[in-house]
Amino acid sequence: MKIPGNNNLDWKKYEEITKYIYETLGKESGVKIKGYGNNCKVNGKSGISHQIDVLTTHSDGIHTYKTAIECKYWKEKINKDIVMKVSSIIEDADISKGVIVTKSGFTKDGLEYAKFKNIGLVELRESTDKDHESAPKEIEIATLPINLNITATRPKLLQINLGNNRYLDVQDEFDLFNYFILLKDGKRVPFYDYVTDFRLNIADQKEMNIEITKSYKLPKSHLFRRGISESIPFEEVTITGKLTQNDYHKNLEFTLVDKVWLLMKSIFDERTFSFSENGLIIEHKKI
Repeated sequence: MKIPGNNNLDWKKYEEITKYIYETLGKESGVKIKGYGNNCKVNGKSGISHQIDVLTTHSDGIHTYKTAIECKYWKEKINKDIVMKVSSIIEDADISKGVIVTKSGFTKDGLEYAKFKNIGLVELRESTDKDHESAPKEIEIATLPINLNITATRPKLLQINLGNNRYLDVQDEFDLFNYFILLKDGKRVPFYDYVTDFRLNIADQKEMNIEITKSYKLPKSHLFRRGISESIPFEEVTITGKLTQNDYHKNLEFTLVDKVWLLMKSIFDERTFSFSENGLIIEHKKI
């Protein structure tokens, strides 16, 4: 089950989210949603019908108990008048327990009267940056171990010979990108074009670790290095290499997380929960 969408949160979605939360948290203890929304109504002893935002039931095996949850998506704090209203409804409708859920908290008289009448108070609101100064912004979903066993086949350059006992260092192939060749016709060619051609030739070989040599005749050419004005005259470049195979073993671990969206605090029970955008719920237990 996924938590209702969090775009443009309003009172209606607030009710849906409250229903989802109580349904999800109550599964293990047998709490069920009896009804919610405008169509959830109960008849009182007075003969008056009362609308209940979320109505839950649970049983101890002998008796069935009902809880009426009043949702207030208000900017103002909830005062004693709202608490009195909820108290009178549950008394008239013979409901066992009343709970008020709001995003903006409660006034002092609201807190005191709710405690006197045994009405549960819950603050449910979107999290802010200030909340995460001492609490994580994300909920950990799972940790995924990944074992990689890779066999890599690749050409390896062993030597680049420019003739007359002149060699280019090939310890770091990326350094070869800094070289270019000026041909006798004035055309400027990246040196790595020849390296790439040679590597493709090696890749066609099927046997490992067999040295292969290929020469490229480039009469009256000059080799330049980027940033250096001096050049090396040469007539031919000879490249030697082989096809190698290496096995790589690596153990990786990825942690999947989801962003915290809502925080819920049960005032009298002193329980706090975080809810992610995708409906994950964690309780912040006291240490």
